[in-house]
Amino acid sequence: MSQIQRLKSSDRMSQIVTCGEMIYLAGQVAAPGSSVTEQTTIILEQVDSLLAEVGSDKEHILQAIIWLSSMEDFAEMNTVWDNWVAPGHAPARACGGATLATPDYKVEIIITARKR
Repeated sequence: MSQIQRLKSSDRMSQIVTCGEMIYLAGQVAAPGSSVTEQTTIILEQVDSLLAEVGSDKEHILQAIIWLSSMEDFAEMNTVWDNWVAPGHAPARACGGATLATPDYKVEIIITARKR
């Protein structure tokens, strides 16, 4: 049986949970109030950093769930996303509109990956 590891944890949540080869990242958000482009860029940098901490990278992402506070921002977010995704390694992905934790959050991204 694989051991569960919880990293960067608080009483409420963990930023990273691993179980065997699987990696689950908490929903990542960026500085409230900045543009969709800035928020998406920062979030994807955070994803890169968190995955690196547990021996993985964006080529090993299996699934991404993206929440936008407004679906009108879909194209702007996709411009950043499309430049970031590793060629030939696009994960399964869902994107939908949602009311996020504060009105100033425009993007939240949840990642499931595996170790290298």
